[in-house]
Amino acid sequence: MRVEREGTDVRLHVTGPVRGAVRLPGSKSLTNRYLTCAALADGRSVLTAASLADDGRRMVGGLTRLGIDVEVHEDRACLAVRGCNGHLPADEAEIDVGDAGTAMRFLTALAATGYGQYRLDGSARMRERPIGQLVEGLRALGVAVGYGGVEGYPPVTVLARGLTGGEVRFDRPVSSQFVSALLMVAPYAAQDVYISLAGPLPSEPYVAMTEHVMRSMGVELVQAERRRFVIPAGQRYRGGEYSIEPDASAATYFWAAAAVTGGCVRIEGLRRDSVQGDVGFVDILARMGCTVGAGPDYLEVAGPTDGRLRGVDVDLNAMPDTVQTLAVVALFAEGPTRIRNVANLRIKETDRIAALASELRRLGARVDEWEDGLSIWPPPKATSASIETYRDHRMAMSLAVAGLRVDGLRICGADCVSKSFPAFFDVLDRL
Repeated sequence: MRVEREGTDVRLHVTGPVRGAVRLPGSKSLTNRYLTCAALADGRSVLTAASLADDGRRMVGGLTRLGIDVEVHEDRACLAVRGCNGHLPADEAEIDVGDAGTAMRFLTALAATGYGQYRLDGSARMRERPIGQLVEGLRALGVAVGYGGVEGYPPVTVLARGLTGGEVRFDRPVSSQFVSALLMVAPYAAQDVYISLAGPLPSEPYVAMTEHVMRSMGVELVQAERRRFVIPAGQRYRGGEYSIEPDASAATYFWAAAAVTGGCVRIEGLRRDSVQGDVGFVDILARMGCTVGAGPDYLEVAGPTDGRLRGVDVDLNAMPDTVQTLAVVALFAEGPTRIRNVANLRIKETDRIAALASELRRLGARVDEWEDGLSIWPPPKATSASIETYRDHRMAMSLAVAGLRVDGLRICGADCVSKSFPAFFDVLDRL
């Protein structure tokens, strides 16, 4: 395809089937988890192939304000973190996470391990994203946390005297990041920590990813039952060199590009057995008529040569970051697509369900919106339009895939991709 830049917008021009091999930046989710654990660790950690997009920089900025020494090596996409041996150097800090939801959750939990007063705030949208369940969890572990505005939402002030330990019970957590945040800091509590889940957990593979990172850095946790974790006190993360996998969520846009154009895209460095749940997106594309290929160091998708994709009915609770990508592929399928069990999308960078419904309709689709998902009936022929992104990086990247089939599609505010993948349109342009 051809990408034409118009200020902060881009206009996309169709050129034919998309083919090529891509090596993507490191996973944002893995980078932020390794950063959190490395900050607490004994010794120095080196994170290679890390994500250096805006979200990662917000995380690094927050760690720096907490007194953690982090070296950023731009040319090598490398982060070097000198761990604090479980003792945060700063006894006070003001942290602005902007739009970075992961940073808000992880840094709030990390601050609770310190001794001092720490205030965390963010953008106007961040102040609309709930954090109450994480705050209640920290209070159960002996930490005083207060709100600076609306109860249950940022900004928050952490009055920390270390973690006491104890039991945290989540009734239907609205974000898996609350669980991950507590898991990562739990080894540094004075007593054992028990975390139990009374209801279903959205984005469950991300908690498995957290467990993987913790174990790789030397901490063991016990999953006593499927919904109960025990983290023994007295454990410590160890510094070392850790390589970050390519971002599987970002890979979905390029696999989708192959699907809708009848092309073939290979993602290098990403494997079937990745710790990232979003690699499962290729299986959905296979159900729609694509061919999936895998090797020791790649995962690729080839779209159907006859251009015939099938609509699907799918529960994406485990892969919510792929919803927007699938919704765009559905525009070019035969028959409707139903996406279910993703109510947590309403508390992301924007209300992603409502935003998707609005923008897909601009392209000619019929969309029924549900509280926890949406149904999409593709139009006979998608029409070109100017697409709003709502300052949401995933809206920009997913809707760009439609521009591979709809000539002249304009993505407004496309610079929001800097949140996770600043070079996205350059990489897309090179295919």
